Amino acid sequence: MRAAARAVSRRRAVLVTLGAGWAGYGGIGILANPRAGTTQMLTDITRWVPMTALGWLWVAAGAVAVLAGLVVRCPRVQAAGYAALGGMAALWGAAFTIAAPRYPTASGSACIWVAIAVGIVWVSGMDDPLPPHLRKAAARWR
Repeated sequence: MRAAARAVSRRRAVLVTLGAGWAGYGGIGILANPRAGTTQMLTDITRWVPMTALGWLWVAAGAVAVLAGLVVRCPRVQAAGYAALGGMAALWGAAFTIAAPRYPTASGSACIWVAIAVGIVWVSGMDDPLPPHLRKAAARWR
């Protein structure tokens, strides 16, 4: 049990958690049940990309993040997962920001999605904490 607990990476857990959320948002929130207000505020994007394709992009980004989170000790694969998460959040943040002058209610969504995108970028650059037995050793050298 201890070895399994040590193998858990917080960065990978973020990838799996947010990836599952992204896939669910794309599948349930966009493909199965698109909200009229969201669809209306995203006309700057849906002019070029249909809402169905955007829904599948969310599902794909979520799948990439989940798979990247399951890969152990491969920062490049994890970077791809974080790029998928951050890219979709940034796209939504930009779309809602652009829509805010026409739809004032979009400003709240813009704030949230931009904050999520920035948070993902910050988490992607963090290191996982050392395991407890190495933290004690590192503390002795300080």
